[in-house]
Amino acid sequence: MSEFSHKPIMLARCIEGLAIKPDGIYVDGTCGGAGHSTEIAKRLNGGMLYGLDQDPDAVAVAAERLRGLPAKVLHTNFRQARQALAAEGVEKIDGVLLDLGVSSYQLDTAERGFSYNADAYLDMRMSKEGPSAADLVNSLSVQEITDILRNYGEEKYAYQIARKIEARRKIRQITTTKQLSDIVNSAYPSAERRKSKNPSRKTFQALRIAVNDELGALQQALEEFFNMLNVGGRMCIITFHSLEDRMVKQYFKSLAVKCTCPPELPVCVCGGRAKAQLITRKPLTADRQEQRDNRRARSAKLRIIEKLEY
Repeated sequence: MSEFSHKPIMLARCIEGLAIKPDGIYVDGTCGGAGHSTEIAKRLNGGMLYGLDQDPDAVAVAAERLRGLPAKVLHTNFRQARQALAAEGVEKIDGVLLDLGVSSYQLDTAERGFSYNADAYLDMRMSKEGPSAADLVNSLSVQEITDILRNYGEEKYAYQIARKIEARRKIRQITTTKQLSDIVNSAYPSAERRKSKNPSRKTFQALRIAVNDELGALQQALEEFFNMLNVGGRMCIITFHSLEDRMVKQYFKSLAVKCTCPPELPVCVCGGRAKAQLITRKPLTADRQEQRDNRRARSAKLRIIEKLEY
C-alpha cells in the first residue's frame, strides 16, 4: 500500500494544539496515512497513540508506518471509539484529533468511487461495507434524494437532479460515477454549467456524507470523545465544509458557556460553570504556502478546545 498518499493538514498547528504530554494517551480518530499519527507518536515517552480508521486500506498502511512507535491502529469508525478503546483497557485520554472528510487516497483511487473526475463504480463507502452510493440513487425516492442533496450538499438544483436520476434509472440502473456526473450536468441550466467549476461537486459530497452517515458519526463522536478527555485534555478537529464546521462550532460553544439562565433574568442564578475553554475562538486555516502546495488545505478549518474541571 505504498501508494497510499495523504498530506496531513496543518500538521504543526495540530501538534501545537494538542499540547502533547510525553506520557499521555492520544487518539487520532481518522488515522488515514498516519501523517498526523506519526508526529504525535514520535513525541510520546511512556504514553500511547491509538489510531482509528474505518477504511481497511488505511488501517493496513497506518499499522506499517507506525511500526516501532508507541502506537496501535484499530479498525473502527470513530463513532465506536469508546468501545474500541475500552477493549484496549483505555477509558480516559489526554487528547484527540479528527481530520474529517474523505482522504486524498480515497479521492485519487478511482475504484473507490468518490471522484467525479474518473469513471468507476459508484461506491463511496469508506468502510467498504453497507449500502453504496449506487444503492442509494437507485432505491431512494425523488424526495429522499432531493433532501440528501439539499441538506448535505446545499445543492440549489437538488429536485431537478433527483428527477433526472429517477428518469434515468427507469431505463437502466445508475452504477458508475460518470453516469451520475452526466445526469447532474444535464440537470443544470446551461448558464449555470458555464459558471460552475463542476456541477457534480455538491451532489457527490452529499451522497458521500449520506452513505457514510458522516454527520451522525461526528455528532456522536464529539460527545463520546469529550466525555473521555481528562481535565486539561484537548480536542482538535479539522473540518472541510460548512455543515461539519457548524456542528463543531456549536458543540464547542455549548461547552464553553458558563451561564445557562434564561436571557430575561437580570443576574445569573444557575451558578453554572463552563466545561471547556475555547483555545481557538475563530478557526485556524492553512497558511498560503500550504494552500498552494495542497489544494485540499484551502477549505480546511481547525478548531481546538480544552476540557476544564467542573
